[in-house]
Amino acid sequence: MKLLILLFSLLIINTALSQTTPPRLIIRGDDMGYAQGGNEALIKCYKEGIETSIEVLVPSPWFPEAVSLLAENSSIDVGIHLTLSSEWDNIKWRPISDCPSLKDADGYFYPMIYPNKNYPKRSVVENNWQLADVEKEFRAQIELALKKIPRISHLSGHMGCTGMGDDVKTLVKKLAKEYKLDIMPNELGVANISYVGAHATSQEKIESFIKMLESLEAGKTYLFVDHPGLDTPELRAIHHIGYEQVAIDRQGVTDCWTNPKVKALIKTKGIQLISYKDLAK
Repeated sequence: MKLLILLFSLLIINTALSQTTPPRLIIRGDDMGYAQGGNEALIKCYKEGIETSIEVLVPSPWFPEAVSLLAENSSIDVGIHLTLSSEWDNIKWRPISDCPSLKDADGYFYPMIYPNKNYPKRSVVENNWQLADVEKEFRAQIELALKKIPRISHLSGHMGCTGMGDDVKTLVKKLAKEYKLDIMPNELGVANISYVGAHATSQEKIESFIKMLESLEAGKTYLFVDHPGLDTPELRAIHHIGYEQVAIDRQGVTDCWTNPKVKALIKTKGIQLISYKDLAK
């Protein structure tokens, strides 16, 4: 009987603590390396805004600059955004390993991971991809990233490439353990969250992001992911069918994450901005 009373008391205490502990929020900026304007925006959102983690595309054309910028900003948490695709029409990247089954006829990654009506038969899963090639490429990306950015803390997947079936999921877990890296934190009780409302323009993003912040519950940990960029001629030339307004969309993310009202609300509500490295604390 005493044991039951003790357990009940502990349950009440834990419930009370969760209700008074402020929400924790990871703000993750993806795709560093896809464009110079993306690199610049990602660093801006960390230095002047609320971003807490950056994901790097290792095979991307602006990866060398990303390495330099991250060395200059050594306190930001960095993850490897494992990729097997090259989605933009006007700029492409290739694998960094010898993995024939993951290349298109021109030697680039396929534009898509999963079937897309705008790119028929040009996704990885519609072609004869081999798990051995996936492992070879993932290992090459991880090892180059760790060589250039030794503080890498975790892995994530670009366009869902780490979820291409149970074999790939098992592979990613194996590699994360082998290289001592964390993976997507769902198993740690982290909830994915997005905008609450329309978010096509900068103002819509800010308003919908504020609504999202107001919906966060005490005692819970959340992950918000988006892609900062700048509305420059470079980004205006980057697009694929179905996603043409890349520069406008990604400038909106930068505007939102550096907005004074957004930053003030986070402070007022006591929301704790954390990174992947803080999850175990």
